[in-house]
Amino acid sequence: MVVNEISFRIRYGETDQMGVVYHGNYAQYLEMGRISWLRSLGLSYSEMEAKGVILPVVSLQVKYLKPALFDDLVTVKTSLKKIPKVRIEFEYTITNEKNEILAEANTILAFVDASRKRPIKCPDYILEKISG
Repeated sequence: MVVNEISFRIRYGETDQMGVVYHGNYAQYLEMGRISWLRSLGLSYSEMEAKGVILPVVSLQVKYLKPALFDDLVTVKTSLKKIPKVRIEFEYTITNEKNEILAEANTILAFVDASRKRPIKCPDYILEKISG
């Protein structure tokens, strides 16, 4: 399966008074990982939306192991858990510069027809990109 990595520095506004990343920001980091993962396959989320496909998150789980701190360079490693059908499931590992695991996460998103707001099966053009 395709694995993608992105790295970025933690900004001051993402932290609390102790310099620790606020837990709610991890959802955005996971989204950044997913978008980058799709892009690495030549898929654009905005193009998918233009074709009438949206991907709402139906499940998000994060296991926090160590704190991410202000100015840390973190890496989000994103991988696909299995070939999607109506849902697509991603797994993530977030590490710091010392390669310490800060968090492990999982998201499940549903393929939905944007106009009908109904679940659909994973479009063939996406499956083709995933299967390579």
